[in-house]
Amino acid sequence: MKIVITGASGFVGGNLCRVLLNRGDYVTGIGTSKRLKLKHVSPEHSDWISADTTIAGNWQTAIKEADVIINLTGKNIFGYWTQKHKSQIYNSRVLTTKNIVAAMQKKGDKKQLLLNASAVGYYGNRGEDSLIESESFGNDFLAKVCVDWENGALKAEDKGARVVIMRFGVVLGKNGGALEKMLPSFKLFAGGPLGKGTHWFPWIHIDDLIGAILFFIENQTISGAVNLVAPQALRHKDFTSALGEALNRPSFMPAPAFMVKAVMGEMGEAFLSSQKAIPFVLNKSGFKFKYPDIEAALEDIL
Repeated sequence: MKIVITGASGFVGGNLCRVLLNRGDYVTGIGTSKRLKLKHVSPEHSDWISADTTIAGNWQTAIKEADVIINLTGKNIFGYWTQKHKSQIYNSRVLTTKNIVAAMQKKGDKKQLLLNASAVGYYGNRGEDSLIESESFGNDFLAKVCVDWENGALKAEDKGARVVIMRFGVVLGKNGGALEKMLPSFKLFAGGPLGKGTHWFPWIHIDDLIGAILFFIENQTISGAVNLVAPQALRHKDFTSALGEALNRPSFMPAPAFMVKAVMGEMGEAFLSSQKAIPFVLNKSGFKFKYPDIEAALEDIL
């Protein structure tokens, strides 16, 4: 199977490339890096295209030839959200998706599959609401990004493609992702929840996220939005408590909400938002989580 991954040099993309190549797929990675280095993988079964996917170009030929397109492109949201940074967050996602859909096969030709990343930030700050995929979107910056991102991807349906919108929770795994940002403070005995820690913390183990992507490729009945989150709903303070216990470090040093907002600005408000996302579609479809609870997930990762 010919699979193209945009944003292939990121944390999720790199891990996904390795799994797909090891199972025998031909993978073309596209990203701004000059090359993605993967150990123990034959270069005969892979290709790399270095390109800015927000701009139309020769890289789009690979999209037209693919059986499956997995769009993971997106400027990292970490950092102070200046207007320039917010534009990069938006454009990297929305313009890339627009260019991908423009390059896909026309209706009546080969039917393609587009797996397009999004995030549970789509729902905005929803407090105690249980959020399945049919819930409405929020009105903050990240929610608006996700709405335009998803709407752009769904236009591929007009070309006869099957489209799955993957609303990621916080992805936890080794050597990257969110934990790489969190671990230093815990190891220095300064870890703890953000604010009161009562907001919901949607998360997923990297192995389950990749397992779900493989599940989407094989299960042709799945389309539309899917929450990629673990089935165990977890508050942020319970996550930091579990992380502290796994590291044998205290987790009682909270960062007051006013300080988070003062230091991080608008991004800090996003980190304090609450999304009790439920993997309704995955559960209904019979997907089996390898790491449904945080204790097992952290034991594996740490």
